[in-house]
Amino acid sequence: MAAPRGRLMLSRRRLLTGGLTLGAAGAGLSALAACAGTLPPVDTTADGFGQDATGTVTAWCRSATQTGVQAAAASFNEQHEDLEVQVLPIPDAQYVTKLATSIRGGSVPDLVDVDLINCPLFYVRDAFADLTDLVAALPFRDALSAGHMGLLTHEDRIYGTPFLGDYSTLFANTDLLGRAGFELAEVSGSLESLMATCQSLKTALPDVRPWAFPGNASGAMGFTIQPMIWAAGTDLISGDLGDQSGNVLGNDVVEAVLEFHRQLWVDELVPRRTYVADGAQWGNAYRSGEVVFLPSAYGPAVAEADESFRPLSQNVLVPGPDGGKATFSGGDNMCILNGAANASGAWQFMRYTLELEVQRSLPASGYMPIRSDSADADFSARYEQATVPVRQLDEGYVPSSLAYNLLYNQSSSPWLAMIRRAVFDGDTPGALAEAQSEYDRILTQTQL
Repeated sequence: MAAPRGRLMLSRRRLLTGGLTLGAAGAGLSALAACAGTLPPVDTTADGFGQDATGTVTAWCRSATQTGVQAAAASFNEQHEDLEVQVLPIPDAQYVTKLATSIRGGSVPDLVDVDLINCPLFYVRDAFADLTDLVAALPFRDALSAGHMGLLTHEDRIYGTPFLGDYSTLFANTDLLGRAGFELAEVSGSLESLMATCQSLKTALPDVRPWAFPGNASGAMGFTIQPMIWAAGTDLISGDLGDQSGNVLGNDVVEAVLEFHRQLWVDELVPRRTYVADGAQWGNAYRSGEVVFLPSAYGPAVAEADESFRPLSQNVLVPGPDGGKATFSGGDNMCILNGAANASGAWQFMRYTLELEVQRSLPASGYMPIRSDSADADFSARYEQATVPVRQLDEGYVPSSLAYNLLYNQSSSPWLAMIRRAVFDGDTPGALAEAQSEYDRILTQTQL
């Protein structure tokens, strides 16, 4: 039975506020350390691989996204009499540890639907099957989400396929903007332009706040603020997996993004409750017309809004301090486990989930397609604000790291500490120096 829509959205929100996956970060890493190379590799070159498979495919999915996986499995099962996909939802907080334990014990599911940020934890330890040739042969390979593919690719090999997307964009209440004489396209090219607009909005519309961000929600701010940094062509992490360090201190773009949010706070361009906002009410003020700009996901900004509000809301990709654009390509990937009993059937199901019909049905589950060619005229008419990131998937990015949860999602993360010290305490130099030290420490401890 599908999860109620409200429950799905709340679960996703809890993930972005950093409340669920985090216990898995430490425990999962510990469990993973002992599972390297223990599973027999899948032979994807065997005759008939991925065609006319029979039997059962066991698929694990995380509870936050089970609605989308179960819907795809149900439609697949209806079309295949001799092959059945059985889906087992796993609580997000337990996912990494449970999967690592199953790998170490040599008894694994055939297929996993996994938060894309956790993919590197497993393929660097040879747990996921090498699907490079199968993915390269897909006729729509170039339409797949660049951000998802980045988290599936390691040393020129590919270890899975994207499944569903969740993208951050900058939403704006165009009715409020219009009352002040502004148009979204004209003011959203850079943070500098947006700041000037926010200052004007404060004068023109004193009863609303120009901007909103959840100042105590580490995951949500990682989802919406990091793209401002990526839009300028830089990141907070440098180096390849196994040889990474922080790129914070001396990074002018990071400093500019922190100063942008500091000014929003000091000049009272955001609600005062920003200081304690943990993401539980993310999007409420925007949907009720209390704020003009909201960097967010489709769910809080659109899917949960009243029908009458949706036409007033428009969106663009997130800009950097001086221009550029980016989006956080969140969501799930699907991967086959080495040692899978029915790897052939698993690939047959994965291939099915990439079909346009399946991809275009994902918004019904609260998620977005991972194929840029999904956004045809009919899709755009039905999901106008979802179309913006889907048509620009090449602008998507997610850092590939073994320490994403530790760096960005935990309430004790250096990312959250840096933002709060810079924005609310006004100590940007101290925040940058402290974050550099903590990024280096965590990345060093989690190297291979």
